[in-house]
Amino acid sequence: MGASLQAQREALFGRAWPVWGAAVLVATINVFLFAFDRPWTASDGMRNWGDWLFTGLGVVNRPDLVAPWLYSGSLLNLGVLIGGAGAALSAREFAIRVPAGGELAKGALGGALMGVGSILAFGCNVGGFFSAISALSLAGFGMMLGLGLGAFLGLRYLLWELAHRPGWSRARGRRAAATTEPHASRQPLAGALVLAAVLAAPFLYAAAGYPRQGVFLLFGAAFGVVFQRSRFCLVRAFREPFMTGEASHTRAAALAVVLSTLGFAILKYTDAKDRGEWVFAAVGVGALLGGTLFGIGMTLAGGCGAGSIWRAGEGQVKLWAALVCFAAGASLTRLALTQSGAASKLGVAVFMPALLGWGGALALVVVVMAAWSLAATWNEDARKFSALD
Repeated sequence: MGASLQAQREALFGRAWPVWGAAVLVATINVFLFAFDRPWTASDGMRNWGDWLFTGLGVVNRPDLVAPWLYSGSLLNLGVLIGGAGAALSAREFAIRVPAGGELAKGALGGALMGVGSILAFGCNVGGFFSAISALSLAGFGMMLGLGLGAFLGLRYLLWELAHRPGWSRARGRRAAATTEPHASRQPLAGALVLAAVLAAPFLYAAAGYPRQGVFLLFGAAFGVVFQRSRFCLVRAFREPFMTGEASHTRAAALAVVLSTLGFAILKYTDAKDRGEWVFAAVGVGALLGGTLFGIGMTLAGGCGAGSIWRAGEGQVKLWAALVCFAAGASLTRLALTQSGAASKLGVAVFMPALLGWGGALALVVVVMAAWSLAATWNEDARKFSALD
């Protein structure tokens, strides 16, 4: 039995999963999550963490606040964190990586910008772009434009930093519990225990009278495992064409959006889900400005809404700084917009089938994703827009 289990572990965690396969899995899991309750976004869970912190400190008064261990968005994020950690341990890839001060500062600043951008765009790169387009919300395309612009601007800054302030980015950090150390052989056992605990969580939540909450945690863990094993990353989808020209993550992201959109469209067309769900009033300044700020932030931090969470699960201290500042930025930005009344002025809600019909809306998504993928693939060969050859 030991040899059989070892073979199964090697099959799952001994090598990286193909990124296109991860795209199919991510789209499928997101469709099932929407059918179960709601699509995935990292931002509302991060905001819940920030709200919980500031309420505890007395900065804000939220008597209606749901505790993080019971709020669906928070549980999805916790699942991504735990799933990423369990997968990293199972693959002997977990290590506490402490960056140099400059990198830590970029993680914190990037996280804060992501928090601000996610509130303006009504979602992070997952909720405001991936899940929004899947739900046939026109705001998703606005955020897509902003993410591309922000990734470009963020990369231009990093290249300037490399040329003029190389000490900021080249200073060496520290790492502990690395895969080369003797105790790394214990990591697969720890990973198995972590993943087993996630599988047991729904039963424990159900026994406590919260059956749905445990399922959210399980969905999040599934995302975390897929992301960690495949390294599938939306930051790379927007950044790499401008940096190295590599386009595999762009193609994977486009494929995931198309597949997820088809699943969401079926659920909405059959009235299994409300047609207005996840259609944000952000078509305008909200999606574009929010996407731009988020794009800059994710490029500086080296991780997006989802990527920051599962990379933190691997032991990346820079991403822990990003998560803390993401949560704080999202909570405070939402508070400021709500108190000023600006939240209602960020844009309008447009459900694409209402404007173009179901066939036209689906065709638009397919055409835009195909054009994005083909442009990145062309640039992968031509290197016309890549900073590094």
